[in-house]
Amino acid sequence: MDRLLIVADDITGALDTGVQLGAYGASTLVVTDPDIDMTALADVEVLVVDTETRHVPAAEAYETVRRTVRAAKAAGFGYIYKKTDSALRGNIGAELAGVLDGAGAESLFFLPAFPQIGRVTRDGIQYIDGVPVAESVFGKDPFEPVTSSAVADIIGQQTGIPVTVHGAGQAGEARGRGIHVCDAASEEDLRDAAITLAVGGRLHVLAGCAGMASELLGLLELSSGTVPFPALQGKLLTVCGSVNPITRGQMEAAEQAGALRITLAPSQKLTPGWAASEEGRRTVARWLEQIEGVSNAIVECGPNDEETARYAAEHGLDLEHVRRQIAVSMSEVLRQLLDLGLDRDLLVTGGDTLVAFLGLTGNGRLAPVGEVRPGVVMTYFNYGERSYTLLAKSGGFGGRDLLTDLAPIA
Repeated sequence: MDRLLIVADDITGALDTGVQLGAYGASTLVVTDPDIDMTALADVEVLVVDTETRHVPAAEAYETVRRTVRAAKAAGFGYIYKKTDSALRGNIGAELAGVLDGAGAESLFFLPAFPQIGRVTRDGIQYIDGVPVAESVFGKDPFEPVTSSAVADIIGQQTGIPVTVHGAGQAGEARGRGIHVCDAASEEDLRDAAITLAVGGRLHVLAGCAGMASELLGLLELSSGTVPFPALQGKLLTVCGSVNPITRGQMEAAEQAGALRITLAPSQKLTPGWAASEEGRRTVARWLEQIEGVSNAIVECGPNDEETARYAAEHGLDLEHVRRQIAVSMSEVLRQLLDLGLDRDLLVTGGDTLVAFLGLTGNGRLAPVGEVRPGVVMTYFNYGERSYTLLAKSGGFGGRDLLTDLAPIA
């Protein structure tokens, strides 16, 4: 049996890649522990490991990925897929180098396009809906701006491994040591590249995003079929720890359509333990009463605006501290709502918030069920004596009307 390891640098990426195989019958498990004992997972065909290395120093990211890949090879995983962010955020060069060294390979193919959501690679330049990535909203991100649109340049910022760029349809011509970046402007380009690499026996060490991962099921000897897809309740709470303009636009559209939108004040999202304080408990209880009266509700961290920056400065908090504390605070608010009896489907957007919430509720292993929309993954988690439906998405995914599509305003 072929077994595939997917290494992702954040939880939403792990889920939206793992679901490409799990939704079609491959035994798929997403875990948040890069040091998990892989030898004890003999029944898992696709293991997706979230290393949480997007925001760590490059050297730490390299070592974590190298160690994870090396352990997978020792446990009998014959195929390695490094999932990268489709907007090229994170430690791209360091983690690709970690894959090569961990696998003991001389070369890998990197296809970072995700045409299904408008992210393509042309002449080695990454585009987001037709805009070079460094000129898109991802170039303006307050926490992790993308500073170049050239894939080779981004890789070269963290590793001296040779990088070669190949046009669409030219994967079969690639030779030599290093990282081979392949253009793709359509799903057909990805499929053609996958078939070409499979014929040449070059799928054993590969990198890209969820788009390329979706092509692997038919090429590897993995289980296939359809997995039953349950319906949503029609009542949704979105918990947003992302400041991405795409998600902010989705919340604005939902609010305009009649959704309830609750925004945490700077003191609420940046004060450790606020949700558990007497004031926090009273406030969250009041929010629950409001949420129960509507079909579509949002609890969000608010923008990284002047008021937030001023509060952070007054309390000596740098950007990294702000990012981490927002994730913790949002997850604590959500847990408080569950403790008070919240009963509806949940959408968590923003990988930092989701992984903090999973840690808080003791959920380190997830099985993705399917995508309700491109990039919006359904799974389940247990808390207390109940199982909840959880939808997860990256802050940069989805159309403007996504939230009202998922739960029409009643």
